Amino acid sequence: MILQALAGYYDRLAARTEPPVPRYGYSDEKISFALVIAPDGTLVDVMDLRDPCGRKLQPRVLSVPRAIKRTSGIASNFLWDKTAYVLGSARDKKEKSTLCEAPKEHLAFKSLHETMLAGTGDEGLLALLAFLAGWSPSNFQTLRDGDDMLDANIAFRLDGERRFLHDRLAAQSLWAARLAAEVGESGLCLVTGRPASVERLHPAIKGVNGAQSSGASLVSFNLDAFTSFDKQQGANAPVSKRAAFAYATVLNHLLRRDAHHSQRLQIGDASTVFWAEASGTDGDEVAMASEDLFAMLTEPPTDAEEAAKIRPILEKIEKGRPLEEIDPNLHRDTRFFVLGLAPNAARLSIRFWHVNTLGSLADRFREHWLDLLIEPRPQQMAPSVWRLLVETAAQRKSDNIPPLLGGEVMRAILTGGRYPRTLLTYVVMRCRADRDLNGMRAAMLKACLARDHRMGIEKEGVSVSLDRSEINPGYRMGRLFAVLESVQRAALGHVNATIRDRYYGAASATPASVFPMLLRTAGHHLSNLRKTEKAGLAGWFEKEIGEILEDVETTLPRNLRLSDQGRFAIGYYHQRYAKRDDAPAEMAAALDTDIPADED
Repeated sequence: MILQALAGYYDRLAARTEPPVPRYGYSDEKISFALVIAPDGTLVDVMDLRDPCGRKLQPRVLSVPRAIKRTSGIASNFLWDKTAYVLGSARDKKEKSTLCEAPKEHLAFKSLHETMLAGTGDEGLLALLAFLAGWSPSNFQTLRDGDDMLDANIAFRLDGERRFLHDRLAAQSLWAARLAAEVGESGLCLVTGRPASVERLHPAIKGVNGAQSSGASLVSFNLDAFTSFDKQQGANAPVSKRAAFAYATVLNHLLRRDAHHSQRLQIGDASTVFWAEASGTDGDEVAMASEDLFAMLTEPPTDAEEAAKIRPILEKIEKGRPLEEIDPNLHRDTRFFVLGLAPNAARLSIRFWHVNTLGSLADRFREHWLDLLIEPRPQQMAPSVWRLLVETAAQRKSDNIPPLLGGEVMRAILTGGRYPRTLLTYVVMRCRADRDLNGMRAAMLKACLARDHRMGIEKEGVSVSLDRSEINPGYRMGRLFAVLESVQRAALGHVNATIRDRYYGAASATPASVFPMLLRTAGHHLSNLRKTEKAGLAGWFEKEIGEILEDVETTLPRNLRLSDQGRFAIGYYHQRYAKRDDAPAEMAAALDTDIPADED
């Protein structure tokens, strides 16, 4: 199903007037230099094709005869390759600054072209044969940009022409003949359902974070334990050469790193791509509008100006308004595909694969946002998935996001299923370890508990804003802890270590071991407040404490289960940041009302 959907997407892109994907048998490769040669094979110039924008010079991406998969041994590409193959010179692997010769690689390049170009009458290809016949690896030291060229990809151009040798009709004909001659084992293609020549080694997929830079395989059989019935390599899961080329090409196209490319995003360790399928004369416009909307749902912009532009759009989705109100090209029944990939040694793992309509996906995101809704809001815009996941990581570093969590959270969002239990565990753990309970963490805890309650897993619900009637012991203890912290701050002002810094972990897990001591200390603080001009404030605190403890059993809970530890955090957040209209006037001056700021 995945390969079939990818191959179908390739066919739709290839059918465009100016297809963004390479045609069959070609691949987009990063080429840094072009050797300009005269008809007699003389090297005329070395053209630097790199783009000077940015901090580093970037190679130009050219559509060239597809790269050969070098699993082992030496094999050359056609009409382009690294300097080791084209010129017989490479950078020493141990001493990076040292030049070394690569005679075997250069001989392979030379032999391939002497074989394939034998009998050609094309002027450009004959010039290449003459160049190879006269070139010696020792000549490399005489080249002008020699150090920059080492290990870069090189193409060829005939002097006086703008096109490259691999773009000449004669070269394309020779390459097409070579592709047609590659006949492998026949079988029934699992993608097309038709008999065809089966691809033995599938093309590499590049661009997945954490995978090998040379690419990793989505389908491969490199050990006997993976094979059956004496089948070799790709014959164990027969996919035709063209279908393998199609799915790999379009997947590499989707995974490319480009500032203007919005169909790729990183969710935890999962490199995620998505695309839409729409038919009709306006199919391209409908698909692009759908893809833009999905990118907006998963990664709302952090820039304030951009966020202000799309806020009305997200508000319409949050209210469940028809998609056509946002853009006439958006249709609920547009088919949508989401694929998450993660590295696994030399292979790729499928973290999640989801196929649905655009309307259903918008509904799932609306449910997700409603589950996250908490007052006061930590930010006005719906948070991105990354913004949520980074709150589960130590030091809030993306590299520390727990493996597998990103894929599980994304699957829960897309399917409307239960959030992973590990999400609740990680957020509670980070609150205890960091003693930092911000709005985003409280929102995630609330989302986990609210969805579990809606699905019948949790008996008790959880409120969006401060609920003074809620009698859950975890929620009440959280509220009480926030009031006791406020009492300390009102009495002592800012101190180096508050009760939250010292006792949050114990208070949220084993209240009976901590709260008696905290209540005694708060009594001393209130007594001191009554002797000052803040006597009214002391009375208000006593009223709050009394109301919270009114419905609590005579004995404080010894332990709180994980979900109640989550409610403890939500109760703390509600009590700490909720607006208190009945509080005395000196409340604002006495306390540090650091309500979370709007981050968008």
